[in-house]
Amino acid sequence: MSRIGKLPITLPQGVSVNIADDNTVTLKGPKGELTQQVNPDLNIKVEDGVLTVERPNDDKEYRAQHGLYRALLHNMVVGVSEGFRKELELVGVGYRVSNQGQILELSLGYTHSIFMELPKEIKVETKSERNKNPLIILESCDKQLLGQVCAKIRSFRKPEPYKGKGVRFVGEQIRRKSGKTAGK
Repeated sequence: MSRIGKLPITLPQGVSVNIADDNTVTLKGPKGELTQQVNPDLNIKVEDGVLTVERPNDDKEYRAQHGLYRALLHNMVVGVSEGFRKELELVGVGYRVSNQGQILELSLGYTHSIFMELPKEIKVETKSERNKNPLIILESCDKQLLGQVCAKIRSFRKPEPYKGKGVRFVGEQIRRKSGKTAGK
């Protein structure tokens, strides 16, 4: 039995579940609404505020999907009830960030500024304080979309190992390398 798949998902107060005939699960909560298509062979039950995923047999395909869909549904429950939050910091001289609504403007040492339009499901906030690295704070109920947007922003200027300059997550440790050693 899958260790992750067999764990029940407790539904917090204010979260409602709707399971359609084609195994489409829709969750509504205070932070938003999410929908996930689940393999029709897997059985999804809601009893007394507890969501469970069951598989028909122990075939390799069903064992793999059992834990996957349970994890996806759990992330949806956490997302619509509490939401997810990621913070990115820009480390480097002259690196700046600002936003007008859903448009993020990044100055990362290139000859031009990078403009990125964020999906409407993501709430963005930028902070620029004196003598501190600029911050980008992203919040959403969809964990997958949030991670994808963070990865895209980070890909514009990944942290490099010599000086540590670039876009990184707050608290992320960068493995540093020593530079050239003096010859003679």
